[in-house]
Amino acid sequence: MSNLLEVRGLTKHFTARTNWFGRPVSHVSAVDDVSFDLKPGETLSLVGESGCGKSTTGRLLLRLIDPTAGTIRFDGRDITKLTGTALRDLRREMQLVFQDPYASLNPRMTVGDILAEPLMLHGLVPPGKRKARVEELLNLVGLRASHARRYPHEFSGGQRQRVGIARALAVEPNLIVCDEAVSALDVSVQAQVLNLLKDLQARLGIAMVFIAHDLAVVRHISQRIAVMYLGNIVEIAPAAELFAKPQHPYTRALLSAIPVPQPGATRQRIILTGDVPSPINPPSGCRFHTRCPFATDLCRQTKPATETTSEGHSVACHHWRELPAAAPLPAESDSAGATRLARLQARFLHTTSLP
Repeated sequence: MSNLLEVRGLTKHFTARTNWFGRPVSHVSAVDDVSFDLKPGETLSLVGESGCGKSTTGRLLLRLIDPTAGTIRFDGRDITKLTGTALRDLRREMQLVFQDPYASLNPRMTVGDILAEPLMLHGLVPPGKRKARVEELLNLVGLRASHARRYPHEFSGGQRQRVGIARALAVEPNLIVCDEAVSALDVSVQAQVLNLLKDLQARLGIAMVFIAHDLAVVRHISQRIAVMYLGNIVEIAPAAELFAKPQHPYTRALLSAIPVPQPGATRQRIILTGDVPSPINPPSGCRFHTRCPFATDLCRQTKPATETTSEGHSVACHHWRELPAAAPLPAESDSAGATRLARLQARFLHTTSLP
């Protein structure tokens, strides 16, 4: 199967300071040499600490901001060079679900108008059939047709996020970028939205780039996971393999921080020392070496190349072969997590509408 999305060497620098003549003298290295592929119907998650470049990467993929360097090939086309009408036409094929369902909807428009707007802008549905299409979209995300007459402030957070998903689906895209789409929601509502996204993806064949910091959420929804640190992808692997055999020290530290939802269960925590370096002046060599317990002079001087450890599993670390085996996640953690998720699914998976 050919790739829907191919990203190579994607880089974005923002100007941090200029001189008297307006010329940049320092910049923020938000994304640096990021590369990955995405197949049709696949979900790739981007995870990492706040400020690691996840959201910037998502906006670069959608051409909401222009890259400093690198290429983004979508369905065989290099979209970094598109302008004008060609770029506008691309918007139909790539959509975004925002993090904040309270701020991403226009409070002066009804839900019906919000969903009809993209249909009108792209000329997808004749005026006489837009109402029926809006009702179809609302039913698709588990809302009622009568909700089209309401304003965003009349909905709960979960309902608003469903409206945001319906708006993204209105133009029938091939790719949706979910930027922390469930982080502002309660756990029960998160389960509803996650199951909705998985169900819609299975039915419509949409590819997703899912940006999140909650590893439990990522594990549930992803086929593959890319771990980012200070603008770089340090490890990328199938979800099950990443959780079972993490190779990069940073990935191991993230996984060790997952709470254990079981009284009395223990886990060997990996405590990282120091703070995340400034992206204005990132460290030389491996950017993680200032916090890595296994760092050597080689790490401080030379940036590691990305190596393949197994099929679909790549890591950027000089010493990944020499590291001790990663401590497995406690069995009781997996059991308790599965039980909790099963209870949430049993309660909310078959919900067809919200009150």
